[in-house]
Amino acid sequence: MPDRTGPVTTLTEQECLDLLATERLGRLILVVDDRPDVYPVNYAVHDGRIYFRSAEGDKLTELTLKPMTTFQVDHADATAAWSVVVRGIARTLVRFDEINAAEALDLQSWVPTAKYNFVEIRPTESDGRRFVLDRG
Repeated sequence: MPDRTGPVTTLTEQECLDLLATERLGRLILVVDDRPDVYPVNYAVHDGRIYFRSAEGDKLTELTLKPMTTFQVDHADATAAWSVVVRGIARTLVRFDEINAAEALDLQSWVPTAKYNFVEIRPTESDGRRFVLDRG
């Protein structure tokens, strides 16, 4: 049962997904050449899954070879903050209907580079915490 007392609250899996849907920038954590690496990605949440676009390269290659991944998002404002970590299985979308559905999510990249590949992360485990900030 989540801890609901004090300045730190443990989030349920549903609360984690709900909070993820409020943001657009997350961090994809992969192991590349036996060392952890972090990739910032613009993402969207739809039907309990995380979607992002990717260009060809190390990130896409590693996700194909080792689909287990970790995805993390934080948010903070003047009075509160939260952090969510999702572990899941990633796959590149290949079916025409899946790609069309992902295109409808309006995934906007901060960098205007060609990103023709859509990736879906199916969460297998989510955890997170909400923090009350004492700025006094």
